[in-house]
Amino acid sequence: MDTAIQPSQVAKPPRHKVTGDVHLLLRRDGQVLFGQRQHTGYEDGAWHLPSGHLEEDESVIAALIREADEEVGVSIKPEDVQFAHIMHNSSSGGRMAFFFLVDQCEHDPVNREPDKCIELEWFSLSAPPDRLIDYCRTALEHIEAGEQFSVYGW
Repeated sequence: MDTAIQPSQVAKPPRHKVTGDVHLLLRRDGQVLFGQRQHTGYEDGAWHLPSGHLEEDESVIAALIREADEEVGVSIKPEDVQFAHIMHNSSSGGRMAFFFLVDQCEHDPVNREPDKCIELEWFSLSAPPDRLIDYCRTALEHIEAGEQFSVYGW
């Protein structure tokens, strides 16, 4: 009797589960909306795009629309969302960060999370705020260069 272990019998490591997050580049008059973080425990004081994590059974577009409403009070139609960039980021064991451009929305942005955001402000994409979360700055540089994919921190 052959007792050799066959390749199909070798234990495979569990599949890695990747956290997904979405980032909104809401554009108006050549500028992009940023919020300044506070009381989050991560990069407080830094500026960041409106963003958030995917929830179970949610598409990246649905997540973006939900986060835009929750964080800055704007309503976005799915057909107004344009893919800009995806970044495979090494933080937290590996994340996929999706960046989307939106030029049209209903309502003016308002800070709907004052407990997490000090203020909202518009900045030029070519001259973002000085204190910006590093992976976001890197993604914005790729977006400005027309590059749709990047790897960060590996």
